[in-house]
Amino acid sequence: MDKVQRMASEHGVVIFSKSTCCLCYAVTILFRDLGVDPYVHELDHDSEGKDMEKALMRMGCNASVPAVFIGGKLVGSTNEVMSLHLKGSLIQLLKPYLPD
Repeated sequence: MDKVQRMASEHGVVIFSKSTCCLCYAVTILFRDLGVDPYVHELDHDSEGKDMEKALMRMGCNASVPAVFIGGKLVGSTNEVMSLHLKGSLIQLLKPYLPD
């Protein structure tokens, strides 16, 4: 969906989330703890949220939320983010979005 791609390209770090999702909250807190202030878009507060969820699944998200984009590219959901973090690769992806 165009709206997903537009948001992902307009913001450095984007998390598509739902307000009731504990994994979404955990991923958001991880990014903030690492020093990044992600743009969080709550799909359950968007009238097009269901369509956006379907678009995220078509893009390759194994779970519709959280769906994390860094630099306009889909990173994935919780498993992919945590795997990158444990390998030490996540911080490398986030470097351009960290405060100096």
